[in-house]
Amino acid sequence: MVPPSPLPDTEPPRDCPRCPRLVALRQTLRAEHPDWWNAPVPAFGDPQAWLGIIGLAPGKHGANRTGRPFTGDYAGDLMFATLAKFGLSEGAYEARPDDGLTLKGTIIINSVKCLPPENKPTPEEARNCRPFADAQANAIPARIFIALGQIAHQSAVKILGGKLPKCRFGHLAEHRMPDGRVLIDSYHCSRYNQNTGRLTADMFEAVFARALALRGRV
Repeated sequence: MVPPSPLPDTEPPRDCPRCPRLVALRQTLRAEHPDWWNAPVPAFGDPQAWLGIIGLAPGKHGANRTGRPFTGDYAGDLMFATLAKFGLSEGAYEARPDDGLTLKGTIIINSVKCLPPENKPTPEEARNCRPFADAQANAIPARIFIALGQIAHQSAVKILGGKLPKCRFGHLAEHRMPDGRVLIDSYHCSRYNQNTGRLTADMFEAVFARALALRGRV
């Protein structure tokens, strides 16, 4: 069973019609895999989080299948191992939405809620979904955010009130928003980035170590 959203009033409807291309893919997968989640994936974590993680979009065999962000695919292994190492989760990650895992002080919010073809949402799709991520990021007390990848970075900067020309994406780059909140960039923990060495476990952990170092200072 998929855990309920910690921010239920901010989620899109299960049959959200905003993006025709994503709706078509959703309908195809519902026919092919009727036992999968195949719907917008809700946020997962602590509604009183001090740290917000802005992801890209559900993976086909991960969150789109299981209904929980980063659950059931390669990216999730590094994500949840890192959260556990820094004391940001409780329970064991078993790649199932009913494994009992909970997050402490942390919430995961995708910038795009539905699975995009080839994991690449269009700019229009990111804009269409931004009101949901915007509402969620601004409904929590977090002062520190981590963006996973350049598309998530772009959405996060806009959600947090920043200006993209002044906030260039780069791994471990920090951006202070007009209201004092801080955004830290990371390469996405995708299988591709890990397999090519673009992102290592040490590099990913360094992002979370920096977030913890900033806690209480912003």
